Amino acid sequence: MAEERQIEGKTLLVTGGAGFIGSNFIHYMLKRYPGCRIINLDKLTYAGNLDNLKDIEDSPRYEFIHGNIRDKSLVQEVFKRVQGVVHLAAETHVDRSIQDAGEFVLTDVYGSFVLFEALRNSKVEFFLHVSTDEVYGSRDEGFFKEDAPLCPSSPYAASKAGADRLAYSYFVTYGMPIIIIRPSNNFGPFQYPEKFIPLFVTNALEGKNLPLYGKGTNVRDWLYVEDNCRAIDIVLRKGKKGESYNIGANNEVQNRTVAERIVDLLEKPRSLIKFVTDRLGHDKRYALDCGKIRSLGWKPEKNFDEALALTVRWYQGNMDWWRKIKEKSESFKSFYEQYYRKRK
Repeated sequence: MAEERQIEGKTLLVTGGAGFIGSNFIHYMLKRYPGCRIINLDKLTYAGNLDNLKDIEDSPRYEFIHGNIRDKSLVQEVFKRVQGVVHLAAETHVDRSIQDAGEFVLTDVYGSFVLFEALRNSKVEFFLHVSTDEVYGSRDEGFFKEDAPLCPSSPYAASKAGADRLAYSYFVTYGMPIIIIRPSNNFGPFQYPEKFIPLFVTNALEGKNLPLYGKGTNVRDWLYVEDNCRAIDIVLRKGKKGESYNIGANNEVQNRTVAERIVDLLEKPRSLIKFVTDRLGHDKRYALDCGKIRSLGWKPEKNFDEALALTVRWYQGNMDWWRKIKEKSESFKSFYEQYYRKRK
């Protein structure tokens, strides 16, 4: 077995670190590794939020750089200062990709290309590319292993599949130290409230309807964000360069059941759940075989019910955080007012 990579004492670049998974990962790493330093490169699009990192903004081990991963000269300069990269920056919301796919291609594919090119001309020791389970597409039964064909259904998933395979090509062609992970649906604190769980939690807290696609029978494998951060950490240390790793919690739950559990936890009426016209090209089920990541010593610590309760309590206790977004973000309001009006 290859020698475990050392994280302590390294400086890591986290792209998209002001987003949901990125901010949780930065908190996790700074807490776990007292000698680790983080540089956060984030464009601060509508979903990037420095409030997520307010408690560490003055830490000598943390630095924020406001910039775009598509900026070649900036990326090349930052790469000179780091030993490792965790690439999380991406456009990620399927509904938005259906409305306008262009920014997804530019950020998720071209932005990743800029990073891979900078990697070729750097002394970076390891690069972890964060893909998604959605690159596989949907399946009615069974589980996707890492060598399964990629068959993305949405423009978002297709852009991530393109970046995923581009990452692999840079390992094969240029010998770049790239590892790929494909996590399932993350949820937890700091998730932008356009995504399913935080949207439904915050809408229920406001007494608003919960717009559930189709019949609500679509299935997702829900992964608590802290468990995903732990998985990233393990892959950074133990993952083999050139390999891909599925990360899932075997928490397969129908969307309708998730919605019902949310309103029950909040003691709200289930009548708030309103069925709307299904999403275009809506994948029925995502399901991962995670034997490979488990062989590295990882397994999820939180079951779905426990993690959902923790998440609901976080949004209950941080109303100022999400109300600021929902009330003041024109991007959030204009998108959802138009999109759900069309789909009723």
